[in-house]
Amino acid sequence: MKLVLLLLSVLSHRTDGVHITQRHRDSNGTWTWTGSLDVAVDVDLSAVIRRVDPRFLSVTIDASLAAEEKFLYLLGSPKIRTLARALTPAFLRFGGTRQDFMVFTPQRDHRPDSGVSAGASCDKLELPSWLEQRLKKEWTQQQLVLLREDRQRKYRRVKFTEDTVDLLHSFTNCSGMDLIFGLNALLRTADNTWNSSNARSLLQYCESRRYTMSWELGNEPNSYEKKAGIRVDGNQLGQDFTHLREILSESKFYHNAGLYGPDVGQPRDHRIDILGGFLQSGAEAVDACTWHHYYVNGRDTSLEDFLDPEVLDTLTLKTNEVLEKVKLVSPGKPVWLGETSSAYGGGAVGLSDTFVAGFMWLDKLGLGARLGLDVVMRQVLVGSGTYHLVDDNLDPLPDYWLSVLYKRLVGPEVLKIEAFSDFGRSKRVRLYLHCSNTNSYRPGAVTLISMNLSKKAARIFAPALVSSSTVDAFVLESEQSGEEGLYSRSVKLNGELLKMVDDKSLPELRGSRLPPAKHLQLPAYSLAFFVFTDARAAACRQHGAVR
Repeated sequence: MKLVLLLLSVLSHRTDGVHITQRHRDSNGTWTWTGSLDVAVDVDLSAVIRRVDPRFLSVTIDASLAAEEKFLYLLGSPKIRTLARALTPAFLRFGGTRQDFMVFTPQRDHRPDSGVSAGASCDKLELPSWLEQRLKKEWTQQQLVLLREDRQRKYRRVKFTEDTVDLLHSFTNCSGMDLIFGLNALLRTADNTWNSSNARSLLQYCESRRYTMSWELGNEPNSYEKKAGIRVDGNQLGQDFTHLREILSESKFYHNAGLYGPDVGQPRDHRIDILGGFLQSGAEAVDACTWHHYYVNGRDTSLEDFLDPEVLDTLTLKTNEVLEKVKLVSPGKPVWLGETSSAYGGGAVGLSDTFVAGFMWLDKLGLGARLGLDVVMRQVLVGSGTYHLVDDNLDPLPDYWLSVLYKRLVGPEVLKIEAFSDFGRSKRVRLYLHCSNTNSYRPGAVTLISMNLSKKAARIFAPALVSSSTVDAFVLESEQSGEEGLYSRSVKLNGELLKMVDDKSLPELRGSRLPPAKHLQLPAYSLAFFVFTDARAAACRQHGAVR
């Protein structure tokens, strides 16, 4: 702390934390002064403060993809399977609004003439290119139908067959993900308890195929009345989950299967009451308590919201509300973000699928791990809306590349870090510290997760790290400079544009090796991972208890 105070005293004469560093002549020949934000960092490498699940960064596929079953065959694309494998280990949650309108309708002799067999080995499951192109074209039109249903809140019942389950299981099995399947909770009896008969039929089929998977029941029960005219209180919801747990316990194959829920929306009004009621009657039935979080409404948000530290900090308030409620009733129960992204309502057009969305996504990963969340599931890997990681052509968007780098560089152990600028804690330069992923670096290395929400470059002073270790720098910037670049759907890593080599190959994601120095440079509007390869952090060289 003394070191931080010393650095701050040196910086204190500067205005707004900006140090004037150089002059720059613009295109009109006018001289302007440019500067950098100076941030001093205090770290503790002696102990781990939290440890998250190895599948902390996980993804979803929205049930809307199955509104017409044929679109699930897109999961046989070699490209999407390549992209999914790079995100493992991870859960894949299949759920969302339409899961509560899906009814399992077995047709055991039915198989589309597509050239795809769900029971074949992974290397024989590739989707023919002609079919992939046709489905991608039709999916563009299908999304318009789905959008209209969402706006009108009129959802039709969707019948799905064994093919849906076969394709989902094949996709997760061949990509190395762990499938979580969301069951329909709006199938109710006359006394408003959950009607489990359809779920039993589905479970029997999955057990007959020995499909390893976990389960959920329902999506955002706080919105049942709005979307289906059915009200289910928290206590009844807990009883429904207890009933499902009993069904799983009776199964020789699924008696130890994971069950997660209740996937309630973020705390607001009666939603926290639903969660409280659920925990009273159903906490023992679930392996983790799940809730959903979005920062803003996709229909009326702005670029400024995506860069606003106060908007990002709202995650702390909501997360602490949920953590406190769970701890009160079920101490030690893991808490997950079962669905999350930047903006609800399908995302914000022109923002949620562009470079600027990375600030919300990376901050949620860093802050969520520090606060106490064990898993964060990104809505969506592929599907409708504008918050997806992969576009309609199945090409990766900026948040996908950010997610892959996080997987490769960041370990599950969270370390203590504090960042200060001239006037207290840093707001626009946001930093998080983890042990590095030991699949990529030797034990003792640490990874500094960094983001600069400012239009000015930043300098990070971290003497305990920078001056004694070489650094592998992975700096992500938009393809274009300045504010216009925030709207880009392309991203550069250390100056090189990122794109797939071919449908089965990602580019080599290389860091830039930096020697020990006085500080780190963080460009304006950038996201970065700095790996201190020689940090020799005691917390990262042993696997002791969390402090």
